[in-house]
Amino acid sequence: MNQQNSNSYPLKPIVGVGTIVQKDGKILLVKRGVEPSLGLWAIPGGTLKLGETMRECAERELLEETGIIAKAEDCVYVFDFIEHDARGKIKFHFVVIDFAAKYMSGEPKGADDALEARWVAPEELSKLPVAKNTLAALRYIGFLT
Repeated sequence: MNQQNSNSYPLKPIVGVGTIVQKDGKILLVKRGVEPSLGLWAIPGGTLKLGETMRECAERELLEETGIIAKAEDCVYVFDFIEHDARGKIKFHFVVIDFAAKYMSGEPKGADDALEARWVAPEELSKLPVAKNTLAALRYIGFLT
């Protein structure tokens, strides 16, 4: 894959945007179909495009990955995601901004680079392989204790 079109081995940090949507006491998560965190359940999201606001990105990525329409509201969590390969070279470097979003409509279905999408109750999270950054964000916003 062309270096400019790939998120791996970046020349500089990449802005990632996540969308945290809650409904009926559950959180919307996706099972990632691409690296990083391939196969893990995580907050839906993706990379910011040139000329796009962070909230526009949050809403677009949510719709692309899950089919859910929501209105991005407040920024609720920010973190660095840096992963090295076996040789110690930086394979991924994201600055991720997660937004809370108000659910509007739709039923979750995995699409784009999400294998699956579904509403998950807090008690179900211990039974799923969940990305550690997702767990940290959910604790931070009070969804998990």
